[in-house]
Amino acid sequence: MNKNKLLILVGIAAAAIAVLGWRLSAQRAPASSPAASSPPALELAAEEVFTAHAETLSLGLPLSGALKATQTALVKARVAGELMDLVVREGDTVKAGQVIARIDPTEYQARWRQAKQQAESAKAQMDIAQKQYDNNEALVRQGFISQTALQTSLMSLNGARAAWQSAVAAADVAQKALDDATLKAPIGGQIAQRLAQPGERLVIDAKVVEIVNLGQFELEAALPAQDATGVQIGMKAQLQVEGVDPPVSATVLRINPSTQAGSRSVLAYLGVPGQEGLRQGAFAQGTLGTRSVQAIAVPLGSVRTDKPQPYVQVIEGDRVRHVGVEPGARIQVGNQTRVVVSGLSEGAQVLAPAAGALREGVKVKPAAAVAR
Repeated sequence: MNKNKLLILVGIAAAAIAVLGWRLSAQRAPASSPAASSPPALELAAEEVFTAHAETLSLGLPLSGALKATQTALVKARVAGELMDLVVREGDTVKAGQVIARIDPTEYQARWRQAKQQAESAKAQMDIAQKQYDNNEALVRQGFISQTALQTSLMSLNGARAAWQSAVAAADVAQKALDDATLKAPIGGQIAQRLAQPGERLVIDAKVVEIVNLGQFELEAALPAQDATGVQIGMKAQLQVEGVDPPVSATVLRINPSTQAGSRSVLAYLGVPGQEGLRQGAFAQGTLGTRSVQAIAVPLGSVRTDKPQPYVQVIEGDRVRHVGVEPGARIQVGNQTRVVVSGLSEGAQVLAPAAGALREGVKVKPAAAVAR
């Protein structure tokens, strides 16, 4: 019995303590609630906010690809032999016709001398046959020999002349082989690759060096067939090339009359004038402008798609609001890819991609907005 009374008293004491604690916390809650419900505003840097304005934009087809030098040359060995005197390396500048290497000419010099001497010998034999024919012709007129003997000497002369012409042709071939032992640059430009080393034994058509002329480039762009119909020769494009600033201008030079198997795309070839910083194989992307419109465009990363409808984060007062937009065409502005949007007001303060994703209603304190 005493034990039951003790348990009842302990229970009553615990309940009293709980009630007292609840009352004390309720008294402190009003004082602390304002601070808890008003967290400090999130400060935004200037580059995290920009003011959107309608501007004249050149809408067109997106392009991308690698730049290729219009003039390139792969110097190959035209004769077999040991490579000598390779005097250029990657990055060296060469002029058209400049000697860049030699193949050991010893054998080809000997062959040329042999062919030359054979041609001289054949020439001497032809001269003898010519004199013999002239003498026989005079003797025929005087009646000392028959016409048949004259015909025989004429055939000998023709045979000697043919032998001489053949020997001269052989000497020309030997001379060309000797000349081919000297490797010259077919175009002016820079050495892109050195594909052989001095002392190496080369076979015919062995690659020695590659030369690239950086004066003019070409971009091969694949266009969707439905969009290619509006592309014409002479149209302009703005390309952003990695490592090069500002954007580079390009012009449509040619359009392939056939579509590509599989993709059904149409290839357009754009000419790009050479300038400082452009390199063979550099990646370029941009837009082939087809028309100009007045519209608002925001950075591609500002349009968020984690909701059923795309939206942008806009600052209204001191709060973040999610505003639904309709994305349109993409354009390239400098190094930045933008997208045309509808549903956004003129002068809206939009959060840039650097601000990240913020919950709607979050209190923010932006720095001065940057007009883009």
